[in-house]
Amino acid sequence: MSENYVLLKIKRQPDPHRSPYWEEFKIPYKEKMNVISLLMEIQKNPVNARGESTTPVVWECNCLEEVCGACTMVINGIARQACSTLVDQLAQPIVLEPLSKFPVIRDLMVDRTVMFENLKKVKAWIPIDGTHDLGPGPRMAQKVQEECYPISRCMTCGCCMEACPNVNNKSKFMGPAPLAQVKLFNSHPTGAMNQEERLDAIMGVGGITDCGNAQNCVKVCPKQIPLTKTIAQLNRDTTLRGIKRWLGR
Repeated sequence: MSENYVLLKIKRQPDPHRSPYWEEFKIPYKEKMNVISLLMEIQKNPVNARGESTTPVVWECNCLEEVCGACTMVINGIARQACSTLVDQLAQPIVLEPLSKFPVIRDLMVDRTVMFENLKKVKAWIPIDGTHDLGPGPRMAQKVQEECYPISRCMTCGCCMEACPNVNNKSKFMGPAPLAQVKLFNSHPTGAMNQEERLDAIMGVGGITDCGNAQNCVKVCPKQIPLTKTIAQLNRDTTLRGIKRWLGR
């Protein structure tokens, strides 16, 4: 902070087809500011550090309480949520960049479609037969519930994909988040009926064998999901599935 101002350096890009550039801003400091509040100040008064009029910075947000994952961006070199990152805890200048593992739409807003397509690929849902009343759902053991709850907190924010060295433009690796959802839904008594389909999906190209065990994902996950433990368990499950498929030939 310099003279009650927050120094901000933002990597901007007008559209996917134009080159990115850097633009700096000086934002009046207020107590308990988060990164979102800095961007909102620019939106109210889009003037850069040189005093030149510019366009408001584009970013994405929704819940503002670290639940939706929409405001994820790279802040001072680390992928995290802009809503829960406080200015007082950051070194300045604060450097904001879009996630590098996803196509940029504009400025700090990226297209995370690939994550949702991978969730479709692994069938990350519990299928039901029609819309009629199915009666009470199956009971889950308390121990299973406790193991599954942390995985259910995933908000598809993309932090794990940003940190994973195996997620890049030369790899089809789907990343840790969809893999963890396979474990979550296979652990559900109803979801277990389709567990073989999910395991088959992650045994193909871009699946679990592309994980390099860098363990960066578990370090950056804002929800402290035990991703490496979950992937290790899936390694066991896919190995058993592979043996059963081979024996069934």
